[in-house]
Amino acid sequence: MNKRQVGFNNEHEAVLFLQNSGYNIRETNFYCKSGEIDIIADDEGYLCFIEVKYRESDANGFPEEAVDYRKAQRITRSAMFYMTRHGIPEDYPVRFDVVAILGKEIKVFKNAFDAVL
Repeated sequence: MNKRQVGFNNEHEAVLFLQNSGYNIRETNFYCKSGEIDIIADDEGYLCFIEVKYRESDANGFPEEAVDYRKAQRITRSAMFYMTRHGIPEDYPVRFDVVAILGKEIKVFKNAFDAVL
């Protein structure tokens, strides 16, 4: 299985996990010139921008550690573009979550990072 297929399968698993956890999925794989957001959803009154990270094992670190400053910056810019495009006010409550998949184990890190401009 190629990397693209592995990524697609893991994002699909993340969507199912989030739905079962009470998230309302708005959109998946949102692309704009600033970057991509894997999943956009509503949860507990927040608009959530969610990054999915997968590792087969922890030999190269944990998946949640792969969201570095630059990645957070790209996600933030893409989130701002999404909000502008959809007429969502700047003061709307927003959260940046990470779904970490390690082997078959899935964890959600709510509010994993703050907006980075």
